[in-house]
Amino acid sequence: MAKAWKLKGSYFETCNCEAACPCNFLGPPTDGYCTVLVGWHIDQGDFEGMELDGLNVALVAHSPGHMLETKWKVALYVDDGATDGQRDALTRIFSGQAGGFMEHLAGFIGEIAGVRSVPIVYRSEGRTRSIRIGEVGSAAIEAIEGAGDNEVLIRNPPLNLSPGEPLVVARSRHYRFNDYGIQMEISKKNGFYAPFTYTPA
Repeated sequence: MAKAWKLKGSYFETCNCEAACPCNFLGPPTDGYCTVLVGWHIDQGDFEGMELDGLNVALVAHSPGHMLETKWKVALYVDDGATDGQRDALTRIFSGQAGGFMEHLAGFIGEIAGVRSVPIVYRSEGRTRSIRIGEVGSAAIEAIEGAGDNEVLIRNPPLNLSPGEPLVVARSRHYRFNDYGIQMEISKKNGFYAPFTYTPA
């Protein structure tokens, strides 16, 4: 039986693909591979009565080809401000062990390179999002300006880390990562951000 839990907050991602990333439409990545960094900030969170408010989580996934046709190598990072119990809960949720949306993504994973507790700083300011993951990575994205100075939105893409929410299309100011043999240092590539709600169902 699934544990009782719920998370609400904001998320963003950035990868090496051109904007907007074709992986979200089940197409091949623009460089033949995709290395995506994802950050989540939990505004409200509960796992069997244990509060998870204010904590951050990050994940880096490397797909050596089409994301639906190759297995991913992933690394998971949990906020070092979490207690042991909170860290265990977040690890279970974001590895897919606790059910819900992340359980569906877990089927694409071929290798879990590691799970680490590190300082994670997540910022959301206007149309920019940024994250710092200890000493191993950082990223910042800014929304692309659409017609009439409005955000550019994608609704209901087949692959969406925030199901039910429109994604704001962005480009990276920078994206740097170096851990577990995965390296990336680029800018002006794809980004998305959106609010998210995850539950076990």
